[in-house]
Amino acid sequence: MKIALISFDNWGLNEGIAKVLKQDGHTVHHIDFHNFIYKYPNFYYKIYNSFLKVFFKKNIKNIYYGKEIIMRLEQIGEKQDLILTIKGDFIDRKYLKKIKNHTKKSIGFFNDSATRCPKIKKVASAFDQAFSFEKEDCEKLGLTFAPNWIYVENKNSSNGPFEFKVFNVCSKDKRLPILSRIITELKAKQIKHKIIVFSTGDKCSKSEIEFFFERISLEEISKYIEKSKSLLDIKRDGQYGLTFRIFESIGLEKKLITTNPDIVNYDFYNPNNILVIDEKNPEIPVSFFESNYEKLPEEIYQKYTIKGWVQNVLFHK
Repeated sequence: MKIALISFDNWGLNEGIAKVLKQDGHTVHHIDFHNFIYKYPNFYYKIYNSFLKVFFKKNIKNIYYGKEIIMRLEQIGEKQDLILTIKGDFIDRKYLKKIKNHTKKSIGFFNDSATRCPKIKKVASAFDQAFSFEKEDCEKLGLTFAPNWIYVENKNSSNGPFEFKVFNVCSKDKRLPILSRIITELKAKQIKHKIIVFSTGDKCSKSEIEFFFERISLEEISKYIEKSKSLLDIKRDGQYGLTFRIFESIGLEKKLITTNPDIVNYDFYNPNNILVIDEKNPEIPVSFFESNYEKLPEEIYQKYTIKGWVQNVLFHK
């Protein structure tokens, strides 16, 4: 089949989908619009864009992305059997509709919640079929449920030895107070951890959080993960869809500490491997780290691999 993947691949996670499709014999074009750089011609365009956002719910960048994507589809020339768009809420709806002229079937996948990203509500119906990792959005917007996928695998990483019991890396945002409470709990119980927060500004005063101000490479993050027995996941406010951190823990067979209570409803949930904590009063027993990771049944594990995800979303019946 001829398949085009259109995605805002800022972490390079979507390229794995393209690779799997190519391995299965499909002709694949990956249009990564994260690489499209829009520059305002002058200061007045910034003011104009602010006006568009407020009064018309439009964004010059979203229009630019749409135009560039259509141009690249025209350069491909051949009509595609499938076009999968990830982060379609970053593209103006007008151009999402034009994408359908270049394919027999247009599929959208959203791994943000409509609560955090309201544009999802406006663009979801522009696809022939749309999926979301957020169960509530599926119910309200008539989307099909599909979680994220395991993008990295290394089943030997659960063997140890481990320098840290807990590892987390995240951006500075509204989750900082939760993170601070978790760090206080870890220190109180002398649980060795490595938790770092990326910030574009100054670090918070009187904070015990370790801040860094230049992006850490995926290679460096991988080294910290390898040295850690468990990963920490803190859900965003208004979002219950499972983050890539959770699937990272599955693929690497790492224990997981998470503030997302909905994880207990998934078939891979195992209280030996996954500790659900209250973000207001996090309690992390030392005993959680005393047992080893328990392997998942292979049939469950395979559901969440990229191959399993592709089968579920692209060839969903």
